[in-house]
Amino acid sequence: MSKMKSLRQWLMAITLMSSASMVLSSCIRDEALNAEADITSIILDSTQIKPIGEPVITNDEVKVYVNGWDDLTKLSPSFTLTPGATIDPANGTVRDFTQPQTYTVTSEDGNWSKKYTVSFLSNDVPTDFSFENVRQYKYVDEWDPEADSLFYQIFYDTIDGTTTDWGSGNAGFMITDDDKNNPASYPTQQSDNGYKGKCVKLETKSTGALGKMFGAPIAAGNLFIGDFVLDISSPAKSTHFGRPFRKEPLVLTGWYKYKAGSVFTDKNMNELKDRHDSCDIYAVMYEATDDVPYLDGTNIKTSKNIVSIAEAKEWKETDNWTFFLIPFKAVNGKTFDAAKLASGKYRLAIVMSSSRHGADFEGAVGSTLYVDEVHVYSKGDF
Repeated sequence: MSKMKSLRQWLMAITLMSSASMVLSSCIRDEALNAEADITSIILDSTQIKPIGEPVITNDEVKVYVNGWDDLTKLSPSFTLTPGATIDPANGTVRDFTQPQTYTVTSEDGNWSKKYTVSFLSNDVPTDFSFENVRQYKYVDEWDPEADSLFYQIFYDTIDGTTTDWGSGNAGFMITDDDKNNPASYPTQQSDNGYKGKCVKLETKSTGALGKMFGAPIAAGNLFIGDFVLDISSPAKSTHFGRPFRKEPLVLTGWYKYKAGSVFTDKNMNELKDRHDSCDIYAVMYEATDDVPYLDGTNIKTSKNIVSIAEAKEWKETDNWTFFLIPFKAVNGKTFDAAKLASGKYRLAIVMSSSRHGADFEGAVGSTLYVDEVHVYSKGDF
């Protein structure tokens, strides 16, 4: 693939995945004028339902978190679209959202359309994770439909008939990867060699010249409860950690294997011979507020909204499956408010990374972490 074509695909991928939140150069915008088909926000009748936190809007999904007692059978949402686009069914159409519903957005010029799945979610985050379930994400280049489709894996869990996806940085890595249609080339993927059955494999990868140009020379393999919403101006803010959880977590357990890469580099790709890479597996329970609706890569361990955290100070390299048990510890003596727990005001995030400082783009290419059979034990489970 030529350098020019790589750059062109990078610009196209950004336009598709995050046209609602980024501004590209005027020439790119001119080419894409009236050819966008995106949902940028959702508008709900407050007399019908009051969501928990902000809705999550990605390239092809809209997820709204609600309380379990809310009536979802006759909702009539409206959507803000990119200029000139239309939506089917029309804004304000009454639908039964006890199951996810599909909408089709068509660009103003009529040449492009995109299907969105809109879900209202009331179930808590699952507490058992075996990483047996993945599906392929397929990306079709609307500017070059004859080109190979691009694939990566999305991990998911199903509880009480509701499917919940894990977040990862694969969508961002796709922009810089020269082998985009090969799931095995991505930092986050499934492996057959689990502690039991299959597992998640996380590997720190180079993002090449393009990634280095934008101050993101490596991509740590990562998997987290939450959503990846690409923010090219601040890549660390692309990870939106956490989902509503109505229990008080006590312990995080699981199994892991880890091998660090040989050369540790900083965000400028300078080798730091006195540094050695480490993996990271931790969980955070925090209060979501109007000012802080979610935590991201810049504040996941430092935010004042954190109530408790399960974090190990050190992770050893090991070729054998090794058990871990990490208790949740209160931050600054904080306690949980029972009413806020019941109404879904707190969010739980579990985060795994092949490079502990990957959010700062520091680490060693080749660092590889395997994780399996993760469990969160909560108050009342014993």
